[in-house]
Amino acid sequence: MAGIKALVGLSFSGAIGLTFLLLGCALEQFGVYWPLFVLIFYVLSPLPTFISRRLSDDDSSSNACRELAYFLTTGIVVSSFGLPIVLARNNTIQWGACGLVMTGNAVIFLTILGFFVIFGGGDEFSWEQW
Repeated sequence: MAGIKALVGLSFSGAIGLTFLLLGCALEQFGVYWPLFVLIFYVLSPLPTFISRRLSDDDSSSNACRELAYFLTTGIVVSSFGLPIVLARNNTIQWGACGLVMTGNAVIFLTILGFFVIFGGGDEFSWEQW
């Protein structure tokens, strides 16, 4: 039952993050949807971790494959926070939309982190069941 509550909570927080992202798009006068390009970063951010967990067999504290995955994930996350700032500095979107998109980014990435913490830590969990 605890897994279902966690899944419902993660779904709710993901919906809140996407709501902030869509509000950032709706803030513009003519329906500018440039902030939706951060959805690409949402899809790309867990991929290096999924690949490194699949390829690495040992659970040592220092693993080169896992460290590279953390580095790539950090680059993707920082890029998703940098894109709205670049768009706002370029006057493509307003600064209020930038703030809403960055709030949505924080909520979505905390949701993704929560998924990895809740469902990826135990030995009894297997990725094959998904």
